[in-house]
This record gives sequence, C-alpha cells and structure tokens, in this order.
Amino acid sequence: MISITVAALVFGVVFLAELPDKTALAGLVLGTRYRASYVFAGVAAAFTLHVVLAGSVLTLLPRQIVHVLTGVLFLGGAAVLLRKRDDGEEEVRRPEDQSFWKVAGAGFMLILVAEFGDLTQIMTANLAARYDDPLSVGLGAVLALWAVAGLGIVGGKALMKRVPLTLITRMAALLMLGLGVWSLWEAAAG
Repeated sequence: MISITVAALVFGVVFLAELPDKTALAGLVLGTRYRASYVFAGVAAAFTLHVVLAGSVLTLLPRQIVHVLTGVLFLGGAAVLLRKRDDGEEEVRRPEDQSFWKVAGAGFMLILVAEFGDLTQIMTANLAARYDDPLSVGLGAVLALWAVAGLGIVGGKALMKRVPLTLITRMAALLMLGLGVWSLWEAAAG
C-alpha cells in the first residue's frame, strides 16, 4: 500500500534537493534545442531507472569515476554546443530532423550518467531504508525528479522566446564547461 504522507514528504525533500542541481540545467539546454516531449520522455525514463536502482550497485561506484564520467560528458556537451555554427536558425528542430529516439536517447543518456551517485539518488535510497516503504519513497522521488525536469524543459522553451538561441547556446556551453571542469576537479581532489 502506498503511503501518501511518505510519498509527499519524499517529493518535497527530493524536489528541493534537485532544483538547483545540474539536471535543471540539462533540461533547460535540451529544451531549447529539441522538442520538449521528446526530451522529457528520455529524461523521465532515466530518472525512473535511477529511482529503481537507488541504493544498488550504482551508488557503490567510486565517486572519482562518477565525477570523471560526468565531467567528460559535460565537456563533450560544451564542445558540441560551441562547435555549432551560427546559421541564424532560431527554431526548435523539427521531428523529421531529430527523431524521437535520438532526442529521447540523448536526454536519457545525459541524465543516466550525470546522476550516478547523485545526492538525490543516495537520499532516495536512505529514505527508502528509513521508512521501509520503497514504493511510496520511489513514487515521491520519481515525481519530484520529473517535476524538476519538466520545469527545466519548460523554462528553456520560455527563455528561448525572450533571448536569442545563440546567446542561450553560448551561455549553456559555458555553464557546461564549468560543470565539466568542476566535476573533474572533484574527481582529482578525491
């Protein structure tokens, strides 16, 4: 039986913990470039997998490996964004240009790797153990993560209406570059 109280408590805790995290940035960046529903499908699937696996082998990986993988992915993302030529295109790519599977897969892989051993994943495992109610905790956690991702994606769409896409892309690339360097520094610092 699902406890609404436990699910609501977990939702609040995980939502607040994830809101300032790199996930909102990732959703915002992907949301400015691709169809929102495609991005959300991939991101939501990755978060679901993370919640299911919370407290398992993924949280046992050495933090240095997690930070190196995350850093390399962010640096790669920054390189891709900075390499994009400025052809004046200000529209979101059409589905015929980027298939559902490519866009959803990109969102899935980004979140899957970036969130390994993340605070909210560890927090979810701890809350599941504390309340001895993995179903209620899992429901609250996955809904919170989906809500943050949705806010990031919608925020990206809203931002694109007011700020030129090239400026958003450059700012996102610089933020991703900073996050990549920070993750690699954390890996080196141990």
